[in-house]
Amino acid sequence: MKETNRLPAFDRSIATSEQVAVLDEILSGPRGNLDGPFLSWIHSPELAQRAQRLGAFCRYDTGLPLRLSELAILVTAAHWRSQAEWHIHHPIALKAGLPAEVAESIRCNETPTFDDQDDRLIYDFATQLNETRRVSNETYAQALNRFGHVVIINLTGLLGYYTLVAMTLNVFETRTASQIDLPFPE
Repeated sequence: MKETNRLPAFDRSIATSEQVAVLDEILSGPRGNLDGPFLSWIHSPELAQRAQRLGAFCRYDTGLPLRLSELAILVTAAHWRSQAEWHIHHPIALKAGLPAEVAESIRCNETPTFDDQDDRLIYDFATQLNETRRVSNETYAQALNRFGHVVIINLTGLLGYYTLVAMTLNVFETRTASQIDLPFPE
């Protein structure tokens, strides 16, 4: 991950024990890298520790298949026009089976055409929550019927967490080291 221009460069050789503990936990966990907001958050190690643990749950343990979690993340990344969040999660979403045309429509702020009803439901839920700050009774009832209360709670948490990530990446103008082309206009 590329350091930001808005924060001091992080130097592990002078890091506090709390900062090193957070980084080691992130690197030894399912992510295995520091892509995303972590090099921004590490300047506040307590926030970094709490947020990265929440993020690990939201990314890997919501009860949703990876394709649906990544779809919700892409909707949030597009809503916030988060360059790095999109850059990181777009290939993961495609590898998990999200059709490229669906992702491209989301990136272009167009309503996708869905072949899969679960994709449509997650898109509707995430889009409504991001755009109107609410979820309609109809969408909520469909999500409840399909996924149950626990998964809806977890999905809502995932959307909130990735909003925090997008805000962090945007405020500190974070990009991945390999990111040349930006998915959204600045």
